[in-house]
Amino acid sequence: MAASFPETAISTERLLLRPPADADAPSLVAMMADEQVNAWTAVPQPFTETHALEWIRRLAPARRAEGRGIGFVVTEHLTQRVVGRVELRDTDWRLRSTELTGITAPWARGEGYAPEAVLGVAQWLFEDRGFHRLELRTAAGNTAGQQVAQKTGCISEGVLRSAWIVRDDRAPGQPARTAAGSRSDLIVWSLLPEDLEGLQPDWAEQHHLLRD
Repeated sequence: MAASFPETAISTERLLLRPPADADAPSLVAMMADEQVNAWTAVPQPFTETHALEWIRRLAPARRAEGRGIGFVVTEHLTQRVVGRVELRDTDWRLRSTELTGITAPWARGEGYAPEAVLGVAQWLFEDRGFHRLELRTAAGNTAGQQVAQKTGCISEGVLRSAWIVRDDRAPGQPARTAAGSRSDLIVWSLLPEDLEGLQPDWAEQHHLLRD
């Protein structure tokens, strides 16, 4: 039987990353309707309640059970409202390496939630699950995603040329357009356990995110 992640939750200073539930469907639908989500992700558009329940009931549980990754809904401790979604995918159990993708709800941007969620997952992976590498990939024009990677201590490793399709007509530097959007380079970022040593960026000090 393939290795897999346990069904678990991750708590940070302000956030709870937990398994998705049916009650999350309306929030996920509202979150995925955002222009930035449409531009930089491969989420189906329009994203309907059927899509949300398919992810909650089948896709996320299957990914975890088969050892390919795990999906979390991100909620605020204070209000319990949904403020994002985080997934681990393409997990390599021999290398103890996995890729993280995340989406922040438009009503929760500017609060530092995305870096907090990424750092919480990274600490859980490295300290509790014995992983050695976490990878993120951001489209060349996705400056918000790149800022999240930088704020969590990720190191830029290089560029995968023409490796993604973005759906934003205004995305810069795209050489060719398809029916679905424009081709884009992907920037590859990595985070290793030693990258977290002594990490104290401005956003963490401001929001008191790092654990003692």
